[in-house]
Amino acid sequence: MARLLSLAPIAWVPLLTVGVTIILARDWQSARHFKFLGGTLLMLAVVTLWGIPALVQTHGEFFAIGIGRHVVRRSLATMEGHGANSLGIYVVLLPFYFVTVFVSFFPWSIKLPWLIRRLWRNKKAGLGAPGYSGEMLDRYLLTGIGIIFAIFTLVSTKLPHYTLPAFPLLALLLARHWRWYEAAAIRNGRSLFRNVAIATASLWIAIALVVPPLVAQFFPAYQLFQESHADLQPNMQFASVEFEEPSLVWYFRSRVQSFLTRLNKKSAVDFMSKPGPRFVIVPTSLVQTLFPNPPQAWRSFSARGLNLAKGKQVDLTLVLKPQ
Repeated sequence: MARLLSLAPIAWVPLLTVGVTIILARDWQSARHFKFLGGTLLMLAVVTLWGIPALVQTHGEFFAIGIGRHVVRRSLATMEGHGANSLGIYVVLLPFYFVTVFVSFFPWSIKLPWLIRRLWRNKKAGLGAPGYSGEMLDRYLLTGIGIIFAIFTLVSTKLPHYTLPAFPLLALLLARHWRWYEAAAIRNGRSLFRNVAIATASLWIAIALVVPPLVAQFFPAYQLFQESHADLQPNMQFASVEFEEPSLVWYFRSRVQSFLTRLNKKSAVDFMSKPGPRFVIVPTSLVQTLFPNPPQAWRSFSARGLNLAKGKQVDLTLVLKPQ
């Protein structure tokens, strides 16, 4: 939890959602039930307990990369080609998440048009959900969904999974109204909602268990890890050039204790010339240029696969110095 709160500021959205909901509803009595100051101080204390050791251990890289690169830079500029490089494209991409939600929230997204119509009719009729508490809950859920979608709509770098924090709220909102509709419309004791939910959960669990092992072999990071596994040492330094998929960290950090260093072509040569065991992953086309006469003890492993982030095939080579 501390790591999530310190590395991903979007985790603070529930606090913002509560505040905005109270302000919009002008329900100042409810504000008395929330210990905003005490709760905020407690969360800051929890974050500090994890964040300060992380800063010390990474020599400040946790803040520079975790916040500076992956929060601030992603918000203000396009990273890894995921987003707009011009103002015109930025404007065109503003509805991005309102379109991709129909894929990323599938199959429940099929019911979203129905949910929107239902909420709109209830608002016009002044009905709301059953009871005052139901109305306030709907308002809270809608506020949280709106804040998350608004934040990532304005962020320059865009990927479909960025709005995932809104999905639990969206699921609760849809479930509340779908179940309430069924209770009023179905009298035979069978629930379409329950059957669809069970079938969908079972399907996604099956996909999660079966698909990843089958497709992993098509990704270059996995192939390179499997080929070099026996030569990896815990004290190795490792880096990459022109390939920054998170899968590099997922696989190689299971065997190597250091952190991934991102390099350019020139710094890759300097990196490998330093003392100590290390390896660098570079495009295969650059190997002969960067390392024309590698020492005999060095090893190399090559792989071809899909760079999912850029949607194209890549050829990569891992150049390893054992000592």
